[in-house]
Amino acid sequence: NSLRFYGIESHAELAKFSVRTALLTWICFSIMRLCSILFCICGVRCPLGDTSDILGGSQMIHIAIDGPAGAGKSTIARRVAEQIGFLYVDTGALYRAVGLFALRAGVDPADAAAVEPLLPKISLSLAFAQGVQQVLLNGENVSEAIRTPQVSMAASGVSAIPAVRRFLFSQQQDIARSNNVIMDGRDIGTVVLPDAQLKLFLTASPEDRAQRRFAQLQEKGQKADYEAVLADIRQRDYQDSHRAVAPLKPAPDARVVDTSGSTLEQSVALLRGIVRDTLGI
Repeated sequence: NSLRFYGIESHAELAKFSVRTALLTWICFSIMRLCSILFCICGVRCPLGDTSDILGGSQMIHIAIDGPAGAGKSTIARRVAEQIGFLYVDTGALYRAVGLFALRAGVDPADAAAVEPLLPKISLSLAFAQGVQQVLLNGENVSEAIRTPQVSMAASGVSAIPAVRRFLFSQQQDIARSNNVIMDGRDIGTVVLPDAQLKLFLTASPEDRAQRRFAQLQEKGQKADYEAVLADIRQRDYQDSHRAVAPLKPAPDARVVDTSGSTLEQSVALLRGIVRDTLGI
């Protein structure tokens, strides 16, 4: 009786009905899958859910943020990542860890011949505690130890060494391959994630950046002199922009964002708006 409700009077008609239903189901699924792929390619969060299984796990959304030292990349990127549910990766911290290891070994961080033999002795890993990235150097949490002016200069030195960049390159790409990420550094949009859906170059005047770094050091109880911090910032800018390998520069398709004179909250709101307007998330 229930079959007659659908106008089915025989087994032959039932078979035809089943085929039509299966075909219609397949067509609907195909349309949904196509829509999912198009949403993902366009950088829009798909309302149908996660599409990584459809794309073989390869189509993740990547936001690359580059810029000079002290531009606030880490703090701003971390906050925006929290707001949109992305993984935040501070690649500069990895270079700082290598620089710290070189300093502890009594080696000039800018001396490639001295630094390269140290690399096999270095084991780096990232952990995330309550959404905050922790850097482990040979099992030791060095997240605080790498945030000193001395280590900052050491990071600039080791980052100019091709062997160090190769050492860290694959690790950075492996993380991005399986996660939606906001990754910041010096060459993310130009080298590490050249196909990122959104590339930003975050900058501010040397004076603004020095004042921010000076305030951070004071908050941590570390002795600091503003003029010395400003000199370090300018020296770091020169080193980063003049190195032979992956010099600091905006990617051709990056949007330059100058936060000079802006508060942290204003800078976060600005970048959050750019992400929303560009990617729809």
